[in-house]
Amino acid sequence: MAHVVIIGGGFAGVWSAAGAALARADADLRITLIAPNEHLVLRPRLYEPEPDLAKVELSRFLGPIGVEHVRATVSTIDTGRRVVVADGVEIGYDRLVLAAGSRLVQPRGLPGAERLFDIDTLDGARRLTGHLRGIEDYSAVVVGAGFVGLEAATALAARGRVLLVDRSEVVGHQLGPGPRAHIEAALDELGVQRRLSTTVTEVGDGYAVLSDGTEVAADAVVWSVGLRASELTRQVSGALDHLGRVPVDRRLRALPEVFAAGDTAAAPSDAGRTVMQACQHATPLGKVAGYNAAADLLGRPLRDFTPAPYVTCLDLGGAGGVFTRGWDRKVMASGAAGADIKRRINEYIHPPVDDAERILAAADQVYQALPFFPREEAA
Repeated sequence: MAHVVIIGGGFAGVWSAAGAALARADADLRITLIAPNEHLVLRPRLYEPEPDLAKVELSRFLGPIGVEHVRATVSTIDTGRRVVVADGVEIGYDRLVLAAGSRLVQPRGLPGAERLFDIDTLDGARRLTGHLRGIEDYSAVVVGAGFVGLEAATALAARGRVLLVDRSEVVGHQLGPGPRAHIEAALDELGVQRRLSTTVTEVGDGYAVLSDGTEVAADAVVWSVGLRASELTRQVSGALDHLGRVPVDRRLRALPEVFAAGDTAAAPSDAGRTVMQACQHATPLGKVAGYNAAADLLGRPLRDFTPAPYVTCLDLGGAGGVFTRGWDRKVMASGAAGADIKRRINEYIHPPVDDAERILAAADQVYQALPFFPREEAA
């Protein structure tokens, strides 16, 4: 029996499984997803105060659509022999979808790096939440004023004092100037202090040292600087982009028998750009890559990846949120309206469970413009 193997249990991985199941229909085709954990972790929600709410049982998603889950970690991809090695066991494939995600870039040579916290994984978010639980009016330092760092800092500001540190001269450098005034106003409202053109050079017990020599109080130092694609990409291509992603075509094919999706794929987007490492792109990438992997084996037409217009939505804690459209990030909603859109998007990213018909229908819905709420589209 022909075999589609998917590596990764994040957004791109689970939706690759659903896409493959959709293309398979009633055909004789085996689909296996390899991931070490029993849950899909809703990574964009790990800044929230209850990280254990940000997970979905994989069995409730994969089981109804007839996808096998192998709980293991892949160490090797042998594209010549068409096998992967997962926890020492070889698993053969006819088509492979690499959806192994990305990881936070850890600082090298930073004294006290073992004391750092992060919200990159469920375990990391649990560790931070557990550490700060019960500490009244804590002091937290967040390193990195990008998307993740801003959401972490504004969430932490609800219960403590926060210092936001970044090497850039401005907050939200990668978000551009469009939403910056809204972000800065929110930080001011929440009392989040900023030290820009600065970084952390040491982390100690209850303190952090900044690059100008200043020592600041820190019950927790949260690292949120940089993502890089899974190292497995190196076993598929020698032409990775600056984020370590595999170049793919419009059908998300990297090699004749290998497709890539999510944070591992440097896929073409609109306006001559490549996709972002974000669930907005990971989900449709997975749906298309999985569908094409199965359709390719079954002799059925493949689909092109045609992403919806790019948007961003940033949670700014007690100061609301900000929603932007386009690569120039034109602000469309802020404050309470922006927070409402963010809340609805956070609900939307939860996949359907326990119902094969709903799961496969969602897998067939690749192009989803956001926000997708009637009152927003009518505005």
